[in-house]
Amino acid sequence: METGSPDDTGTAGATRAADRAGPADQPSPAGPAREEPVWTGLPPGLLRMRRLLLVVWLGLLTLAAGVLPALFLAPLWAALALLPLALLAWGWVMLGRNWRSWRYAERADDLLISRGVLWREETVVPYGRMQLVEVTSGPVERHFGLASVQLHTAAAATDATIPGLDPAEAERLRDRLTELGEARSAGL
Repeated sequence: METGSPDDTGTAGATRAADRAGPADQPSPAGPAREEPVWTGLPPGLLRMRRLLLVVWLGLLTLAAGVLPALFLAPLWAALALLPLALLAWGWVMLGRNWRSWRYAERADDLLISRGVLWREETVVPYGRMQLVEVTSGPVERHFGLASVQLHTAAAATDATIPGLDPAEAERLRDRLTELGEARSAGL
């Protein structure tokens, strides 16, 4: 059994828990300790939608790259269809990595949005700076039961979007962010 595991019982486990709860739980001289945010990932429907669009568009390109040259030039030219197929396989993997990188967290004073695989980007939008929170859903998103939340602030650089949410979650988030934004900006 590992030391300090949740299965550990008895006074030794209680002593270790008390030791861990010591100085770390007390506020530091620089201020209170900040809690780690609770991150929420995007639903898998967004990944399914993006992968379907990838298959449709690159499938059409594969047909065009394989059939047209084979008909008008020579059957050997049908090998050109391998290029869009390779692009399809690469895009399939990249879409999965990109989808896993998106997440958001609601904190007491701001909303965090994190995304990106090679270049990580984290946007912090203070509730008091929000001017407008929109829920949008295009025809393809509606077909897949998805919606996006768009946050607008006074500074265009801090505008942020959370794509591919369940419509009920998008509306809940919009209402909560609007409520918190009004409460935080009331003192300005």
